Amino acid sequence: MLDILVYEERQQTAAGEAGPCLEYLLQHKILETLCTLGKAEYPPGMRQQVFQFFSKILAQVQHPLLHYLNVHRPVQKLLRLGGTVPGSQTEKEEVQFTTVLCSKIQQDPALLTYILEGKKMVSRKKSSKEPTTLPREAASVQDKDHSRSKAPDMSPCGAQALSSQLPAETEEPEGVVGESNLITALIGLCKSKKGRVALKAQENLLLLVSVASPAAATYLVQSSPCCRVVSEHLCQLYQSLPPFLDPADIAALEGISWRLPSAPSDEASFPGKEDLAAFLGWFDYCDHLITEAHTVVAEALAKAVAEKFFVEILQPHLLHVSEQSVLTSTALFTAMLRQLRSPVLLREAVAFLLGTDPQPAAPDDGPRTLCAHLIGHCDHLSDEISITTLRLFEELLQKPHEQVIHGLVLCNLEGRHYVARGSPEPESYEDTLDLEEDPYFTDGFLNSSFQPSTKPPPAPATNSDGKTAVTEIVNSFLCLVPEEAKTSAFLEETGYDTYVHDAYGLFQECSSRVAPWGWPLGPTPLDPHEPERPFFEGHFLRMLFDRMSRILEQPYSLNLQVTSVLSRLALFPHPLIHEYLLDPYINLAPGCRSLFSVLVRVIGDLMQRIQRVPQFSGKLLLVRKQLMGQVPGEQNTQAAPGITSQRDCSCWLRSWARWSRLEPLSLPFPACAASRSQPQVARR
Repeated sequence: MLDILVYEERQQTAAGEAGPCLEYLLQHKILETLCTLGKAEYPPGMRQQVFQFFSKILAQVQHPLLHYLNVHRPVQKLLRLGGTVPGSQTEKEEVQFTTVLCSKIQQDPALLTYILEGKKMVSRKKSSKEPTTLPREAASVQDKDHSRSKAPDMSPCGAQALSSQLPAETEEPEGVVGESNLITALIGLCKSKKGRVALKAQENLLLLVSVASPAAATYLVQSSPCCRVVSEHLCQLYQSLPPFLDPADIAALEGISWRLPSAPSDEASFPGKEDLAAFLGWFDYCDHLITEAHTVVAEALAKAVAEKFFVEILQPHLLHVSEQSVLTSTALFTAMLRQLRSPVLLREAVAFLLGTDPQPAAPDDGPRTLCAHLIGHCDHLSDEISITTLRLFEELLQKPHEQVIHGLVLCNLEGRHYVARGSPEPESYEDTLDLEEDPYFTDGFLNSSFQPSTKPPPAPATNSDGKTAVTEIVNSFLCLVPEEAKTSAFLEETGYDTYVHDAYGLFQECSSRVAPWGWPLGPTPLDPHEPERPFFEGHFLRMLFDRMSRILEQPYSLNLQVTSVLSRLALFPHPLIHEYLLDPYINLAPGCRSLFSVLVRVIGDLMQRIQRVPQFSGKLLLVRKQLMGQVPGEQNTQAAPGITSQRDCSCWLRSWARWSRLEPLSLPFPACAASRSQPQVARR
């Protein structure tokens, strides 16, 4: 039958005309009969043959067929047979059938309403710019005449007239629309256990949502279950995950792509890996779908994912009282952010975390938003939850969305209320730090055997624009650490400048990412007559400063994560961030603290502690070699007076061994500041 139809079409002299064989096929509803036989599976195996025949006739016959009632109605019936039973024997034929339909829709977006509508009329086409539809009565009469005539109008004009209207006999109540059509069939095939079938179905759905016609895209959003079923499948995959996934396993499972799903391997397998790979693969597919889809479809699909998954499913787990639930959901959200690329979906994710309009916070504000709760988790009693949540914010800071850095930091720094108003600039570096009033820098302490190797520098040099010179800033941070507390001299290292190259590359990458945001080159000048207002650095910076102030008591892994987040924050080339976070010479308002003032007190606490540790330099060097893997095992470290236990002594020795190297992840601020200047200044 197919060979006869193809041969007949090739012999036609006039393009667009149908021969008697095609007329007979349509008049006698042969496709309807085949569809009925396929549904009944009579004889056995008939459904597979019907799918193959429909695919071939739609692909090989060039005459437009899907516009006709006796073609698109059996096509819709056949779609209801496919994708309903997972593991069906006809999955291969079903996906080939949907491939042909999606390619036809891609060529002619007007076909979308014919295929997707099921049994419902589309009234929105009356207001479109396409050819107006016939009245309902006329359409009904024409369809009845069409079904009864012996030779339907097969001319191009007749096909065009039929393509601009839908038969009234196919009307059905609103409630049953989209119960089973091309979209649901494709989603069902996407769930197939056969990798090639699932991949081809995903490609077909991607082809469908990328139609160029705005009218077709609007219909796809408003009159089909596309957005709903895609987001619901994401929710189902998330809910099927084991409740006790290890965050380390989640972080290690990288490179998951919807095109190349990761199959569990024996050597790197863990319980739930296959389910986790399926979830991350589908999320990557949703991200790719939103990126490639028409703007109308992308916006609707991103909102559906945000509402159905982020708000209804993920948020309760992030706010759960169970620590394991918080740990797993936070690690999963971090993995999702890591592979998120779509700007539209990223906007929804940022709005989900930070809200649509972040406002400056007050010190007494409770955790009213999800972001405030997550910042509280960074200072959790569980170190594992704190580390996992800090990783989430580190990943968030690397996303190209201005609202992230504004909502976390800049909204609290605007106005520069951290700078003292109406007071003269300090004449010396000592006045800036108020060392006389600091309990850690008493006369007895400064006269002890652990004195800084370099005296505090004189008043900072400034450039013509009033900014502190980069070299002065770098030297100020370097002078914080006394020589007695450093290990670089014992290992013949040159100091922090060995890490400047990496920091410079990260800074350039961050600068290119934020370049479209149009940040100012310098801070807004202060009005000396403006009265001082209370300054609050915000919950995020307060949490980081609190963690930095306890760096000598915290675990080594937690300190690494805190300094890693600060490193990412210091890379942003915003003048307010550079001034507040990196400039040690700013005249702080009363009651304010900066990163430099926090580090000053950490150094003071350190210098008091190391006086009670015998042979401190040797033990510090040993711990550093252990951390670098140069010494096997971990030697016992004797507790010093004033340290409660051997574990506490080892803890802060390990922390300081990391800090004494002055590498970018630990103390990145000199390196980042130097990276703004020339490499010669950085080496200097």
